[in-house]
Amino acid sequence: MSRPLRIEVAGQTDVGRKRNHNEDNFAIFAEFGLYVVADGMGGHASGEVASKMAVDTLQEFFAATSEDPERTWPYKMDRSKGYEENRLITGIKLCNLRIYEAAQRNTKQRGMGTTLVSLFAVEDGVYVAHVGDSRVYRIRDSKIEQLTEDHSLLNDYKKMKHLTEEEIANFPHKNVIVRALGMKDTVKVDTRFELPRAGDTMVLCTDGLSGPVPDEDILRLTHQSPDLSTAASRLIDAANVAGGPDNVTCVLARWIE
Repeated sequence: MSRPLRIEVAGQTDVGRKRNHNEDNFAIFAEFGLYVVADGMGGHASGEVASKMAVDTLQEFFAATSEDPERTWPYKMDRSKGYEENRLITGIKLCNLRIYEAAQRNTKQRGMGTTLVSLFAVEDGVYVAHVGDSRVYRIRDSKIEQLTEDHSLLNDYKKMKHLTEEEIANFPHKNVIVRALGMKDTVKVDTRFELPRAGDTMVLCTDGLSGPVPDEDILRLTHQSPDLSTAASRLIDAANVAGGPDNVTCVLARWIE
């Protein structure tokens, strides 16, 4: 019988070089095996309200459902998915509704929203869930693979039009997101299930990291760091050296025997 893998986690956030305040949030809820990164948007600093609301709501929902698994959920379960996947999706849908309702009530917060990526480690593997263009990468056997698909206008165009590298580089609406929490009263959450192996590292990050820092640099810096905290610092430094155009946040999780 192989022993279950342990998970080590580290996270860090930074305002970057161009912004005057940080609208990103991240959380490591080790007690639930839940790791979250959120990139807020909206004027009047309401982006940070939205990203914090997402993180807090998810924690609250997971705490409530841990204490009382029979508790009535705000959304119906999808019968094609198991309990844990439904729990994650429902928590994120609840975040969406809370942000949307808060924005409807307060004119200053109208239009606020946030991306969200999360990992939820369960007994037999890990669920990845996301909304928006924040990403999850997996580093395995010296290779890096993006496990999420950006919910962005650029990505939609890439799929429809097969853009060249030059067209991608010059795309005028790079930061337009087609799906986020808080945009509408309902949201579709993308999920996938992964079976981690010993030595796998997953990197959750906002586009403040994945934009300026190429995937191969994320791979190299993570690989060459003695531990995850150092890796998180080096990734953030790399984003800032590349201009730090945005707030930058990452959470790294590593599976070890």
